[in-house]
Amino acid sequence: MKLAIIILNWNGQELLEKFLPSVTQYSEGAEIYVADNASTDDSIDFVQSQFPKVKIIKNTTNGGYAKGYNHALKHVDADVFCLLNSDIEVTPNWLNSIIKEFETNTSTDIIQPKILDYKNKSHFEYAGAAGGFIDKYGYAYCRGRIFDTIEKDDGQYNDTSSIFWASGACFFIKKSTFETLNGFDESYFAHFEEIDLCWRAFNAGFNTKYVGTSTVYHVGGATLNAINPKKTYLNFRNSLFTLTKNADGFLFGILVIRLILDGIAGLKFLYSLKFTHFIAILKAHFSFYVNLPRLLKERKQLPKKKTYYQITSIVWSYYIRNRCNY
Repeated sequence: MKLAIIILNWNGQELLEKFLPSVTQYSEGAEIYVADNASTDDSIDFVQSQFPKVKIIKNTTNGGYAKGYNHALKHVDADVFCLLNSDIEVTPNWLNSIIKEFETNTSTDIIQPKILDYKNKSHFEYAGAAGGFIDKYGYAYCRGRIFDTIEKDDGQYNDTSSIFWASGACFFIKKSTFETLNGFDESYFAHFEEIDLCWRAFNAGFNTKYVGTSTVYHVGGATLNAINPKKTYLNFRNSLFTLTKNADGFLFGILVIRLILDGIAGLKFLYSLKFTHFIAILKAHFSFYVNLPRLLKERKQLPKKKTYYQITSIVWSYYIRNRCNY
């Protein structure tokens, strides 16, 4: 099996200096690429001079995660792609159990490893943890992380199991699967695009797995951190996009409840004097309404929807029933 690791970069020389060495050291047998989103720093010169075996793909614009990877992967010849954030430290033998899973279970199409926090290595990391799920109203959560409650890694998720979505921070996918699904939705720019892809994969009959015997450490928030209102905007907007395109059931009823829950989240931001985040949610909803006709058209064109959720409302479970761990 031919595996390629593709690291998307935008003005990330410092991250490449810090984390690319672990990737080149511990990824024997894999081809490594840096896909550059029209950086204006010296990222590419650094890679070419310090890591001459790493291949460079130059995108002409900064199209974010979705468009950046869609363009770059057209230039990669491999059976399996590993989309790896530039702020991830990999570990010895991290690829072994991933490759074994793909080779042993040919029905496996997408894989995520265990993702721990680089800054607190005994705990899971927010973006993916031990594999993702989603509730009826499009709110994402993970084994090892529900909203802002993050579990310590005590080996409780050292298994291999089916999950609903894999984190885009370290995302393995068969080339054939990626092409069948027509890649990421480029209207997302960043955030939630991997959940949308995994949801489309689920409805199309593909399988997503978590392999807990492979470990990576993720810094998180290196491009957009949690205090940036643009991240709030993209998360709320793209979540609504994803729900509209892919959810099973009576869509109008689902969306009404979801929009009410978003409104409550907005009021919470307002109460906390986080005015820019409150405005970000308003902008996200306005963008959703503008795009709704396109999303409904896409919904009709996508595969038949299937029941997808384990929990009806993770919001209710977490805030009312006080269920903080998976």
